[in-house]
Amino acid sequence: MRIKDLLDPRSIRLNGSAKNKDDAIAQIVDLMAASGKIEDKKTYLEGVHAREKETTTAVGDGVAIPHCRSTSVKTPGLAAMTLPDGVDYDAPDGEKVKLLFLIAAPNTKDNIHVDVLSKLSTLLLDEDFTKKLLAAKSSEEFISIVDKAETAKDASGGAETAVTNARAKLLAVTACPTGIAHTYMAAETLEKTAVRMGCSMKVETRGASGTKNALTAEEIAEADCIIVAADTKVPLDRFDGKKVIQCKVADGISRAEKLIEEAASGRVTVYHADKASPVNSGTYGKESTAHVIYKHLMNGVSYMLPFVVGGGILIAIAFLIDGLSVDLNSLPFDQRSSFGSITPVARIFKTIGGGAFSFMLPVLAGFIAMSIADRPGLAVGFVGGFIAAQGKSGFIGAMIAGFAAGYLVLLLKKLFSKLPKTLDGLKPILIFPLIGILITGLFMTFVVEPPIGALNTLMHNALSSMTGASSIILGIILGGMMSVDMGGPVNKAAYVFGTASIASGNYNIMAAVMVGGMVPPIAIAISTLIFKNKYTAEERKAGPANFVMGFSFITEGAIPFAASDPLHVLPCCIIGSALAGGLSMAANCTLMAPHGGIFVFPVVGHPLMYIFALLAGSFLGAILLGITKKKVTE
Repeated sequence: MRIKDLLDPRSIRLNGSAKNKDDAIAQIVDLMAASGKIEDKKTYLEGVHAREKETTTAVGDGVAIPHCRSTSVKTPGLAAMTLPDGVDYDAPDGEKVKLLFLIAAPNTKDNIHVDVLSKLSTLLLDEDFTKKLLAAKSSEEFISIVDKAETAKDASGGAETAVTNARAKLLAVTACPTGIAHTYMAAETLEKTAVRMGCSMKVETRGASGTKNALTAEEIAEADCIIVAADTKVPLDRFDGKKVIQCKVADGISRAEKLIEEAASGRVTVYHADKASPVNSGTYGKESTAHVIYKHLMNGVSYMLPFVVGGGILIAIAFLIDGLSVDLNSLPFDQRSSFGSITPVARIFKTIGGGAFSFMLPVLAGFIAMSIADRPGLAVGFVGGFIAAQGKSGFIGAMIAGFAAGYLVLLLKKLFSKLPKTLDGLKPILIFPLIGILITGLFMTFVVEPPIGALNTLMHNALSSMTGASSIILGIILGGMMSVDMGGPVNKAAYVFGTASIASGNYNIMAAVMVGGMVPPIAIAISTLIFKNKYTAEERKAGPANFVMGFSFITEGAIPFAASDPLHVLPCCIIGSALAGGLSMAANCTLMAPHGGIFVFPVVGHPLMYIFALLAGSFLGAILLGITKKKVTE
């Protein structure tokens, strides 16, 4: 495949004009759509803007390469536009952009197009090449210029980076989130700049098509300095004891000369793998504390999600089987609590699903800790999450356990860094897990669990004292409580109060509790379908599964979304659940089963009003999520 194979004359506009950056992007996306390469223009446009918010795709010298890797792309393609008068585009050199290339890449495992697109990115660094494109008189001439330049580059075999009597032996690693354009442009710029400044340079690229030109152990040992220009996680342990500069991938393009000069000067801090702080990154842009915490949290959530989805759906199937096989009204009250595991087949599904669910919180905590402290933090985090799951602190306790375990292991690494090298093998398998698990276990048992247990008791006592109060207010409170911590102590306090009310004959309380607990997953599922630009691609894929869990009264399905954005998700879900609980009470809906979701709706008193309460709360929560959540940047 060659670059010209990705270009379509219908997607090229010469001598165009644009009012501003957004107008230029909208026009070139229209050009891409004209060639039939994308099937959802709106989603693709949102993806291009999201990529632009991470960092400008203007690369200097009047060139910009907006791009998006998306499921809305049917086949890889290119669109191009020349703007003789230029347009302000937040370029690093302040110049107006006169040449735009838009890249459309499908989000698939087949990355045959990536090498072609990376070659175009490096060609655009050549000023003569861009001048010829700007002077093209027709689309056919434009494509011909691109084809000739690609042929010449293939014949030359790329830039020669060997330097006789090099001033310094340098290495570099480049990586960007999309792994298409900036990764390879930074590599090309660093290579050419190093040669021009009398330094030898080898660059490892970590793009969409995998790692290319990988650095060897021998090359790393001989290097004077290593530049890591990356916006994604790059394995750094191999650079332990070497001088390392860390910066954004865009700096590898726009500040290559400054980076090479600093690397060759020798005035660079030595990187140590057992230290948590980044090295030499302040000059080029440092991650905010909030972003670092968010990145660790998302690592835990991404590993937890399959356990929630897989386990939750299996439990839902168990409820469905029992709902179709058993007349709940004919069962004694003491057997109703076993709904979902009454029949043998349902019991199997419930056991397997419950087993998957039991891993949810340990996995969350374990992989948060691993993100912070690498593999030594995993076991420590798992144990902290297990204690949270077995106790009363729920997913909030698991989050605390994950961060506490991760930073504890980092502290242990620092404290034991002076031990003899001969003991290095014992640290990750004996010292760190032994001390880390003990301290984390004590912290969770004596510091985290007691106050949350006390809060649980307080909530239950407060609810018990409100039995004689207005039923609608009680329904609002109970419904809202079901969303406060998604299966944690507040949720459990409301649920226990509801089941206890069944025993005393107050069936309307359990109805308000269950409808409040069903709202959060359903509200999130609706929101991911309506407000797609407020969720990541992974969240949009996981969203519909929450319909199954919400309708099955599995509130925990909302945990990954609540954990990733608690300040927006929790209040919206609480309000939606409170409305559902209040409406259920106002309609005097009743429920004699302590669980089951829609599978026990046939035994609900006033079922139509109950369905209305559920839909009203769910849609209110979904709309509030769409209003309050920020647009995502992927």
